[in-house]
Amino acid sequence: MDRNLDATLYILVALALCAVVGLERQWRQKSAGLRTHTLVGVGAALIMVVSKYGFFDVIGKDITLDPSRVAAQIVSGIGFIGGGLIFVRRDLVRGLTTAATIWLAAAVGMAAGAGLLLVATVVTGFYLVIALAFPPLLRLLPRPRFATSVLRLTYEDGRGLLRTIVQVCTSQGHHVVDLELARTAKNRTRADGDLRLVGVLIELEGPRDAGQLVQSLAGLEGVVEVGLAEGYEAD
Repeated sequence: MDRNLDATLYILVALALCAVVGLERQWRQKSAGLRTHTLVGVGAALIMVVSKYGFFDVIGKDITLDPSRVAAQIVSGIGFIGGGLIFVRRDLVRGLTTAATIWLAAAVGMAAGAGLLLVATVVTGFYLVIALAFPPLLRLLPRPRFATSVLRLTYEDGRGLLRTIVQVCTSQGHHVVDLELARTAKNRTRADGDLRLVGVLIELEGPRDAGQLVQSLAGLEGVVEVGLAEGYEAD
């Protein structure tokens, strides 16, 4: 088969496989989604293809190639992208899993670009197992004594709800480690006038699962939205 056709096939495989990875990240509404992962994978595959096929016309008696040097530069370059996705707030790390997924997408693209199509496909399947099957398994494990959770709440201002929210958290065995308030620009239009909403992030510590706490807080009158801030990853 012509080298151009081989190279095009490898890049198309990289596009398809990395799009699968990106769709999972997009579905979870992470900071890097379908486009980012697909671009990273296709770019890595293209660089590998150029390294593999792009210098045949200049190879001669006194010219040698080392394709592994190009692969090493891909790994270094992806490190900059991954580093830009990771944020640390106190002892919480945000974006670490997404950064690792970007790194994996680049590796899948490199494997596809090198012609290791079966390996790239199998690794993509491994990723889906890790991303979709591991979280339910982790929830079955006993929580450590000082496990950390972060709640994201939106509630109606002017009703004294914050004190009630903190009381509910502590009454269910959670210790409030940190609390951040941010007044939102949103207003709710009601018959008696506009009502301002307040957003809050509450960092909790304790051995109990925060899922039951979310249900309890959702039942409070005046609480508009509540959920676990999944973007904060402790891994």
